[in-house]
Parts: sequence; C-alpha cells; structure tokens
Amino acid sequence: MIDKSSPIPFYYQLESFIKDQINSGNLVPGDTIPSEREYAEAYGISRMTVRQAINSLVTEGLLYRKKGSGTFVANKKIEQPLQGLTSFTEDMKKRGMNPTSELIHFEIVPASINIADELHIKEHAPVYEIKRIRLADGEPMALETNYISANLVKGLTEEVVNTSIYAYIEEKLNLEIAHADQMIESIQASSEDARLLKINKDHPMLYIKRNTFLQDGTPLELVKSHYRGDRYKFFIKMKRFE
Repeated sequence: MIDKSSPIPFYYQLESFIKDQINSGNLVPGDTIPSEREYAEAYGISRMTVRQAINSLVTEGLLYRKKGSGTFVANKKIEQPLQGLTSFTEDMKKRGMNPTSELIHFEIVPASINIADELHIKEHAPVYEIKRIRLADGEPMALETNYISANLVKGLTEEVVNTSIYAYIEEKLNLEIAHADQMIESIQASSEDARLLKINKDHPMLYIKRNTFLQDGTPLELVKSHYRGDRYKFFIKMKRFE
C-alpha cells in the first residue's frame, strides 16, 4: 500500500488508503481503525507519519477520536446546498432519511423588541415561539427555535409543528413563501446544546439565523438553529461576475 519509491509523501498515501477504505464501504461509520502502532508496523513507516495522516482525516470529519478508546469512522456529513429555500423535513426526505422533531417548547408569547423588529410587527404582538430538536433517522441533528407572527399564521398547532410548518403555510393557508436571508457562523455547543443533541459541551456547531419572507415581502419567520458541525456541511456554487 505504501510505495516508498513514490514522490508522494507517505502520510498522504496512508490518508488516501484509509479514505478509499471508507468510500468503498470496507470501513463503515462506527468501525475502529487500527492504532498508530499497528499502521506503523504493518507498512514500515513512523508513528509520526501515521499520526499526520489520521489528524488530517479527523480534521476533514471522516474520523473521530474517543479518549481511551481509539479512532473511529465518523458518520457521513449531510450536504446542504445554499441555493434554494427548503425546510428541514424536505431536505431529509430528499436524502431518503426519515425526518422527525421532538418538540421542546411551543407557546404564544409577546414579541420582544428584537423579535418585533425582525418580523416587522409591533412590540408585544403575539408570536409563536417554537423550539424543536430536529432528527434524521432518529439521530439529533439540530436545535431549532422559530418565531412566527400569530396574526399572520393562524391556527398553528402542536400537530402541525411536529410535521411540517412550511407545508401548512403553503397548502392550508395558501401563503407563498418566496425567499430567505441566511447568516451562518461557527460556535461551540452550549450546555443546553450538549444535553439536547447528545454531544459534548464546546462541540463544534454551525449557528444559522434565517429570515424568511412571503412573495409580497412580508416577513414570515425568524429561525435560529444550532446544527451539529460533525453531521452537517454546506456548499454553494459560485459564478464569476462577467
């Protein structure tokens, strides 16, 4: 596997081999890979070289370490395109996964000045405050909090919230969702994130703030989401301006 006559660095050859093992299905999520010592002895390379290869794969998200247990193959990250406006439910169904939600909090509350400003409504106007754990095939993916004007979207219930809010808005209320502005930044998991998403505190997360608008420009919702950094990645196609 390691061609010592090749100009390609040994660490990169080992990294490519492990990656091929994962992509071919010879190593699957949850599998333990050999130790640094085992790789070093099997292929006649230094443990430092092995460590460099494994570190690169950990950084890439293909492997993860458990202290005292070893290094394991990670679950494949879900790719989410930044083009197009879809719901979590729609995204997961497209990938052949079963989307579910665990409702943590659902009530009508008076809008704070910040929420009112985001939704272009009066301060203290009624808004739905919805907090959910979003799951795919039973695995927690994100912690999501929605704020929606109760005067705009009427009749929202726990049953609707546990299925698809977008489907209710478009199919039952005949409101046309047009576009959204989205901001993404990296954060570390809070104690609440860790408890609800079953991860460690300070785990890498993606914080996403989304403002969604109807066809006539009316703000529909404000969504604040904390996505697990080890299970989600985003991509976008970019064209050079002519």
